[in-house]
Amino acid sequence: MGNELTVAVLGPGGVGGLLAALLSRAGHRVICLSGEETARTLRTDGIRVHSGHFGDFTARVEADTHLREPVDACLVAVKHTALDAALARVAAPALADGLLVPFLNGVEHPAALRARYRPDRVAPAVIRVESTRVAPGVIEHGSPFAEIDLTGAEVPRTRLDALAETLTAAGPATRVQDDETAALWAKMSFLAPMALLTTRYGVPLGDVRTRHRDELTALVEETAAISRACGGPGDPAQTLARYDAFPSSMRSSMQRDAEAGRPLELDAIGGALLRAAERHGIPAPVTAGVVGELSAGPGAEISGRG
Repeated sequence: MGNELTVAVLGPGGVGGLLAALLSRAGHRVICLSGEETARTLRTDGIRVHSGHFGDFTARVEADTHLREPVDACLVAVKHTALDAALARVAAPALADGLLVPFLNGVEHPAALRARYRPDRVAPAVIRVESTRVAPGVIEHGSPFAEIDLTGAEVPRTRLDALAETLTAAGPATRVQDDETAALWAKMSFLAPMALLTTRYGVPLGDVRTRHRDELTALVEETAAISRACGGPGDPAQTLARYDAFPSSMRSSMQRDAEAGRPLELDAIGGALLRAAERHGIPAPVTAGVVGELSAGPGAEISGRG
């Protein structure tokens, strides 16, 4: 990778739009991949970012419905529920030698992506940020931080280091993590209990950790046990302490999707958790109960456990 990269961003929403704008502002060529209507808006107006951390700015980007040329990296920032349809915009021959960097919730997607693209070019990433697309090409970044953990069990380390350096220089503090499994499960262990319970009860985190403390604790403990069995970290006390330190008004993206009537990432989060529990013989009755209740609601589907 040279100093100036060509980066495709599949799904220029809250996360993808923020990364696209920051990379463009830093001097890189950015091609956003989306539906035609959004692409037209981005070509005309660029991406406008409102951020207390990065400032308010507008970044020019290119936009298309499909990847039509090789790129240094393609950042995948769609939801799991839209992943299959979105990947049709990125044919494996078009990506060629480029890195595929999925910013996806869950732990099962790297294997699926490696079956579709070059396994030694799939570099899963985890991002900690609160960023929302309020309109096509308009991004509100609300958190006083944006941090990325970049992994890739089979990717040459020099490629990961170069991309991490590029991302850090553009804004988000990026670290390369040697243990891909640990990085993905660290995110899953924190995300799953909060996402499942804020969505189940339709209340922010503050209400979950006070009114539903016992259930939250049980869910955190089950998730930690599953994570440990899969080779990830598992410290329930640390997870609960992190929840207690967050603003009481915090809501999960799954909860926001439920409130807006959008499909839920229930299978990628809750379903994956239960499949991992079953593989390793870990009892997860509280998780199964919450996932079962949510899967009976609108917008949710769970693949078979097995």
